[in-house]
Amino acid sequence: MKNSKFIHLVDTTLRDGSHAVSHQFTAEQVAAIAGGLDAAGVEYIEVSHGDGLAGSSFNYGWSAVSEEELLKAASGAIKKGKLTVLLLPGIGTVEDLKMAADCGAKVVRVATHVTEADIGEQHISIAKKMGMMAVGFLMMAHMVPPEKVVEQAKLFESYGADYINIADSAGAMLPEDVKARVGAVVEAVKVPVGFHAHNNLTLATANALAAVEAGATFLDGTCRGLGAGAGNAQTEALVGVLDKAGYQTGIDFYKIMDVAEDIVEPIMHRPQVVRNAPLMLGYAGVYSSFLLHTYRAAEKFNLDPRDILVELGRRRMVGGQEDMIVDVAYQLAQKRGGA
Repeated sequence: MKNSKFIHLVDTTLRDGSHAVSHQFTAEQVAAIAGGLDAAGVEYIEVSHGDGLAGSSFNYGWSAVSEEELLKAASGAIKKGKLTVLLLPGIGTVEDLKMAADCGAKVVRVATHVTEADIGEQHISIAKKMGMMAVGFLMMAHMVPPEKVVEQAKLFESYGADYINIADSAGAMLPEDVKARVGAVVEAVKVPVGFHAHNNLTLATANALAAVEAGATFLDGTCRGLGAGAGNAQTEALVGVLDKAGYQTGIDFYKIMDVAEDIVEPIMHRPQVVRNAPLMLGYAGVYSSFLLHTYRAAEKFNLDPRDILVELGRRRMVGGQEDMIVDVAYQLAQKRGGA
């Protein structure tokens, strides 16, 4: 028997998945993936640098193609869905947001650290004035108790956010952690609540389902799980799991599987598997997009990447501190040399 509850899926293959291909998506690839997702019935199709609008940089990794060109390619391929972008205040600016809107973006998700919703107030307000749907996106939600997540969610709601997205950016949560945070926010706000899972502890799909059981009505996923760290909840798997659990998504299961297998998988640089370093990301609670930066630093300083990740977790590093990874690796190498 079908549940009348509808779960909105946000596919972020072309944003979070950008991390896993070192931000080398071409306009042709973006158009093909966006068009396939749209034809399958995906409502929200997110396209940005992995670190959001204007993320292409020395610090976060250079994109192969300008964001404007990629957004235009996606917009031209999307007929029914909504082109969505991610913006991290301090990386992306209001000008970048206006550029995205001019390229056809209808939705912006304003992402801040879980304790810093206040830095997104201006961006939410301006997006609403521009007629865009605006989302408050709280990253690294595992780092604080449910009460703090609620406090910050309420701030985003007060700024006019259309829904609140809670992100397990490190893939560090267990299902009970997800239920505690999502459930608390669902009880505290009047707007819908969503969840963004990473698979570093192999729990992305289970955590996404736990979020729905706690009252979330928006879920993020990527085809083949393509994303930072060990990747995200797989969109095609979410569609199947939600269908089996009796929820509606409006997505054609066969078509989304075909997009993943025929369009996304051939352009992946490597299979999205839970290897030792991504597993350590989840265990240590470290931001998933730190992974490739950590691999490079480990190679440069002849270190075990797990040691770097443990130290990053100990220092409670958060998104935006990618430049510190090399410093941490250097300090560990110096200690080893002096031992």
